[in-house]
Amino acid sequence: MRKTVQLLLAASLCGCVAAPQPDAGGQRVDSIPISLALEEIITTGIRQRLHDPAFAKFGAMLAGERALNGHQEIVVCGTVRNASGAYGGDEPFIAKIFPDAGSSFELVAMGDGSPNGRLVVGAACRTAGLPILDAGPKT
Repeated sequence: MRKTVQLLLAASLCGCVAAPQPDAGGQRVDSIPISLALEEIITTGIRQRLHDPAFAKFGAMLAGERALNGHQEIVVCGTVRNASGAYGGDEPFIAKIFPDAGSSFELVAMGDGSPNGRLVVGAACRTAGLPILDAGPKT
């Protein structure tokens, strides 16, 4: 917990990436498989936020669901590589899908190519119970 707070503080001080807020009140998600329909919602939602969506290559993704205030939400963590981007590496993302609201998609945060961006998004995913990344920056 202390390391997570330190990482979030460091990221906010350097202005590299906003601290994502995927976890409501410390409630972790229950892991679920990613169906083809869910994968389509995720990839479409992420592609809409990329500079060159046609070049997007998705890596591993994990999903989990929970109920908050009587409404279901699905939290997804994964990685995407946008080959034409400035960094060309896999960038982590964390997103939410709201099945009760027509499966609407919300991108919570995406890495910005910096080691701090990877750490912050990775820490948020681990907090939600979806540890998609290792503890350190990619080398």
